[in-house]
Amino acid sequence: MIAVIDYGLGNIASVVNALDKLGIVNQISSNPLVIKKAKAIILPGVGAAGTGMKNLKKRNLDKVLLEEIKKGKPFLGICLGMQLLFETSEEGDVDCLGIFEGTVKRFRKQRKVPQIGWNNVRIMNSELRIMDTIENNSYFYFVNSYYCDPVDTSIIVGETTYGETFTSIVAKDNIVGVQFHPEKSGDVGFRLLENFMRLC
Repeated sequence: MIAVIDYGLGNIASVVNALDKLGIVNQISSNPLVIKKAKAIILPGVGAAGTGMKNLKKRNLDKVLLEEIKKGKPFLGICLGMQLLFETSEEGDVDCLGIFEGTVKRFRKQRKVPQIGWNNVRIMNSELRIMDTIENNSYFYFVNSYYCDPVDTSIIVGETTYGETFTSIVAKDNIVGVQFHPEKSGDVGFRLLENFMRLC
């Protein structure tokens, strides 16, 4: 069973619908006991980093997530769920989970913000299992005003350009983060979710 974290933000229903269509057993939960028993964790999210961290802390989920990730449990962060993996966000100057070194930055070049729609992802490391059967420059669906800037560039698996080039996929050990929404990205997004399930 995959635990889909309910922390009061965003696209939980669409993530669960996608998992259901793929036949992946899942449960929406903010219960630490359910999260600890799960085989894997998905942290979705559409919203502000400050609200996201406030909600996680209010439910004591920040500590639970850190504990389970450190144990090696497969983890997928989607959109805001990816951004919260980093140390700080310029969106409210908030401290995040700090799993990865780096900052979440706002788009600075003059393009319409937020980016809403389809954009391609250049795959930097196609050997990772999370990228199985996903072709280079595949298009995924984005909704973001901010992007992750990792200190350790070795975790960058995919990059995308929207006025400026930014990290759109990160992966290290049991952790995967994607800036786009695989659950809204059609067949290629479903393939990524299936690949994550195989990691479990």
